[in-house]
Amino acid sequence: MMAEVAYIGGYTPDTGGSGPGITLVELGSLVRLGETVASGPSFLAVHPTLPVLYAAGEAERGTVGTFGRGDDGALSPLAQRSSEGSSPCHLAVDPTGTRLAVANYGDGTVSVHGLDPAGLPEQVWIFPYREGAHAHQAVFGPDGVLYVSDLGAGEVRRYLVGETVVPHPDGPVRLAEGMGPRHMARAGDHWYVTGELDGTVRVYDDGWRELRAVPATGTGRHNEPSHLEVSASGELVYVANRGPDTISVLAGPELTPVAEVACGGVWPRHFAVADDRMYVANQRSDGVAVLPLDDGVPGPVAEVFAVGSPSCVLPLP
Repeated sequence: MMAEVAYIGGYTPDTGGSGPGITLVELGSLVRLGETVASGPSFLAVHPTLPVLYAAGEAERGTVGTFGRGDDGALSPLAQRSSEGSSPCHLAVDPTGTRLAVANYGDGTVSVHGLDPAGLPEQVWIFPYREGAHAHQAVFGPDGVLYVSDLGAGEVRRYLVGETVVPHPDGPVRLAEGMGPRHMARAGDHWYVTGELDGTVRVYDDGWRELRAVPATGTGRHNEPSHLEVSASGELVYVANRGPDTISVLAGPELTPVAEVACGGVWPRHFAVADDRMYVANQRSDGVAVLPLDDGVPGPVAEVFAVGSPSCVLPLP
């Protein structure tokens, strides 16, 4: 049986970084198993049932790359399509494996691609938005709704996903003025959202009523929080802080501070948790730091895996 692995995406020389494309690494040993050439694969996602991986090609003319995954984890290109917008920075596959949503940061366009039985994109629905929009993350909710955080518009945009894809009849959810919503996660009946522009973390009920807002860092330094995740238990909220270069741990839903630790590098763009370890993609220090977890709380950095301009870590069993 193959050991657990992770795919690391990031910026390549043609997209302002130094990364090789998509790097395959064995978790635990941190042995580099291979590299796949791709242009600016800033975010990665996998199909829920098929050995297929998707990569957002973050360029002015954005792309979505589709790759087959071999038994050894090696990737082979299957298709490349337009993201239907500029600078796609996030994508997500719905739980049924029939829809792939792409958030295009550059012009705010959201595209939803129908996936055929082999996991290849086919039909596409395109949703441009108003000037100044910056779609940042796409999340399929448990209610048949696609949620997209829009940093520029200060909203969470909503789309009904079924046989077709249409804007939600109730429209977008307006969030706090000047917040700049970036990444979000749902746990139970609550939504947690990072504010990249005001440095906050906010919690909302299932009707999107704000319950509390707190600073994402306790350092007092200027902060542009990036990624946010909720622990498997649903009790802890993890936030990556760019500027302070820390990971904050908050207890939900009150957002009570639990801990704040060094991220092991500079500009933590993304992180993922696997096997009681947190893997932090530190974009500006060219490495993925490994932080062991103790009761869900990250401790001091154990080691760093060197890779150019990492922006996404995707662990797989």
